[in-house]
Amino acid sequence: MIKKTAIAVTALALSTAVMASGEDDPLLYKVMIDKLEVRSTDGPDPLVLDADAWIGYDLNKFWFKTEVEVTDGRIEEAEVQFLYSRAIAPFWDFQAGWRHDIRPKPERDYLALGFKGLAPYLFEVDAGLFIGESGQVGARLDAEYEYLFTQKLILSPEIEMNFYSKDDEEVGVGSGLSDMELGLRLRYEIQREFAPYIGVNWTKKFGQTADFARDEGEDTSDVQFVIGIRAWF
Repeated sequence: MIKKTAIAVTALALSTAVMASGEDDPLLYKVMIDKLEVRSTDGPDPLVLDADAWIGYDLNKFWFKTEVEVTDGRIEEAEVQFLYSRAIAPFWDFQAGWRHDIRPKPERDYLALGFKGLAPYLFEVDAGLFIGESGQVGARLDAEYEYLFTQKLILSPEIEMNFYSKDDEEVGVGSGLSDMELGLRLRYEIQREFAPYIGVNWTKKFGQTADFARDEGEDTSDVQFVIGIRAWF
């Protein structure tokens, strides 16, 4: 039901956006690979992809977001979101649609609601609320800042936190603050559209999520050195 409702809302909103467009509001698009990186760990080094794409007009857009982690040739985590996005204020969009967790199994579907934009002091913020079919409610806060040493050398600290309303042992998620990730990446923009980077990443699981991880013999905290590329077109 969640899946069908979210898809219907997204499709209707996108159709409305297309019908409302005019000649002075051209159709635009962007594909953004925010992270394509290898993370150095004690075990097999995971490959992480964090990317999104949008197409639409000044006020109305359709967004696709994905996060994937592959370790030792196996997909450990994979999530996709399909969203309708509406500009509601300068530098701020409201988004609504469908989130689908492919990995870990079993798969999960959520109605996704959120805000994406530029907060005071130029923090890029992506905040989401996710309502699942089983009554599970999740929330995510993702924030990033860019400090320019030069026009090409840029330092980016960032934070991501995930919260859940109740335990979901099948996918290893506990209630409350589930996990946090802090990153610091230094990139060099060879061109604005292409930038290799290096950095460090710290991940931490909390509460029941940490207990589920221990039961599976997994670490609850890890420091990872990363190397990757950031690109858009």
